[in-house]
Amino acid sequence: MLKYALLGAAMAMTVPALAQTAPAPAPTAPSSALPSDQSAPTPTEAAPAPADSAAAPAAQPAPADQVAAVVDSQFATYDKNSDGKLDEAEFGGWMVALKSQTDPATDANAPATKKWNKAAFAQADTDKSRSLTKAELTGFLSPSAKS
Repeated sequence: MLKYALLGAAMAMTVPALAQTAPAPAPTAPSSALPSDQSAPTPTEAAPAPADSAAAPAAQPAPADQVAAVVDSQFATYDKNSDGKLDEAEFGGWMVALKSQTDPATDANAPATKKWNKAAFAQADTDKSRSLTKAELTGFLSPSAKS
């Protein structure tokens, strides 16, 4: 379950980098165009949610201390050259393994997967050293890393 939360956190942070732009919503009519007996909706009035959005609640990310424990316990598994850091290929292997748990059809060699891994690695490599330390990886996967 924790791995799913880590994958969710990683995907949530990388999706904006890979997302395509959506068309702008149509402008609303000015309030002066409304009949005098109607008022414009206030910003606090929300549109009704789609029916299927209630059926699929978002997964809650794991607390930062749990993320750190998982990173500590599994880091050596993916640090193939035992240098205490993950290069882009090692990091990509870990991310594909996590993603494969929720989507068994994940293809590590697919262009979309490679692009996703590259964007995630670039975001996680905060010091731009072309390698990730445990601290960088923990910060990347922790919910507090999102702002």
